Amino acid sequence: MKNGYSRFDFYLIQLEELLAKASKEKDPGAYLYANDARTVMFMLEGLAKLYEGIHNPKKFHKIREQAKQLEDALGAIDYYDAFAKEFINNASIPVTITAYFKTQAAEKTALFNKILIEEGWLGKDADRIRKIRKKLSEAAWLKEKQEVKGIENFYHESIESIKVMVLESEKGFTELEEEVHELRRELRWLSIYPKALQGVIQLTDSKTVDARIDRYLTPEIVNSPFNKMPEPGDNTVFLLLEKNNFLALSWMISALGKLKDSGLKFYALTEALEQTESMENATALRIAGELLGSGEHTIDRILLQASDICKDYFEGKFLDYIVHGIKNV
Repeated sequence: MKNGYSRFDFYLIQLEELLAKASKEKDPGAYLYANDARTVMFMLEGLAKLYEGIHNPKKFHKIREQAKQLEDALGAIDYYDAFAKEFINNASIPVTITAYFKTQAAEKTALFNKILIEEGWLGKDADRIRKIRKKLSEAAWLKEKQEVKGIENFYHESIESIKVMVLESEKGFTELEEEVHELRRELRWLSIYPKALQGVIQLTDSKTVDARIDRYLTPEIVNSPFNKMPEPGDNTVFLLLEKNNFLALSWMISALGKLKDSGLKFYALTEALEQTESMENATALRIAGELLGSGEHTIDRILLQASDICKDYFEGKFLDYIVHGIKNV
C-alpha cells in the first residue's frame, strides 16, 4: 500500500521539480504561479490537514502551516491577476482599475519571492523540503487498516464540524468571506482528500434512491474529470464514498464558488475604486455596482442565494450519508 510518507513524497517530488526550474528564472514566483504550483500546495496542505486529525498532530500542523503559507501567497497573486485579465477587455472599466490590479499582482509576486527565500524553499540555504521529509520520517505511521479507519473517522468529524458551521448561520448568511467562503473551503477539502490520498478513496453506488438529489446530478458535474477518483493502485483497504452524494457535494462546491467569485469581483472593484479614485466605501460600492451592471446590493443578493441553496442541500442530509464505509480487497 501507499503509506502516508509516500503520499506526501509524491507531491514533494513535484514541488522539488518546480522549485528547481523556478530557481533558474529571473522571477521564480511568477514561474511557480504560471506553472500551477498552487495545486501541489493544495495537495500537501490537504494531506497535512487530514493526517493532523489522525496522528502526530504537532508535526502535521507545522507542515500544514508551511504549505498553507505558500498556497495563500499564490492565491493572493491569483486574486489580482485574474481580475486584471478579466477587466482588461471590459470597456466600462477604467484603465486605472486594470493597472491597479496588475500592480497588486506584481507586489504579491514580489512578496511570494521573499517568502520563498526566507522560509527556505529557494536559495543557497534552501532546506525546507529536507526538513519536511525529516518530520515525515519521524511520524508514527499507522498500518493500512488503522489508517483508513482514521480517515473514515476524520471525514465524519469534518462533516459534523461543517454542520455546526451551517447551524450558526441558519438564519441566513451575513458575511461573504467569513461564512460563505469559509463553508465552501471546508466542503472543498472533502473533495480534495481523495486526489491527495492517491487511490485510497473510491466511489460506490448505493441502493438508496432519493429523487431530491437529481437536481445536483447535472451533466457538468457527472462528467467532470475532477469527480473521477484516482486509480486504486496498490492499496488493499479503501474508504468508499457514495457516488451521488459525492456528486451533490461537488455541485455545492461549484455553486458556492460561482457566487463567491461574483462577490469577490464586486469587492475587488470596490477596493480598486477606493485606492485609485480616493472614494469613500459607500460611493465605491455604488460605482462598482454600476460598472458591473449588478447594483450596489449585489452582496445581499449573493448572500440570499447562498443561504437558499445551502438550506436545500443540508435539509436533504446528503452530506450525512456521503461516507459509505470501508472495503477490504
